[in-house]
Amino acid sequence: MGNTVILMITITFKASEDEARRIRQLARHERLSISEYLRRRALGNDSPSAYERVKCEFTGAEILKPVGAFAPLTTETVREMLADFP
Repeated sequence: MGNTVILMITITFKASEDEARRIRQLARHERLSISEYLRRRALGNDSPSAYERVKCEFTGAEILKPVGAFAPLTTETVREMLADFP
């Protein structure tokens, strides 16, 4: 099967402590990673996410599942997603 691999790059920017705190708070409130929150805000709320949150059938934990033709999560993609997490 031909899964499409999406290369995700890291974008960094400077923010004051108050701005960073507010961004984290807003992302947490929407139950999104900081990356996904900022991506949606920058590209518009209708911008599709590459992953959706689902309940793991084995552990019951909330996990990320690829949407559509996106490639499955790997250890490396999770590392990239968490790169900006404090």
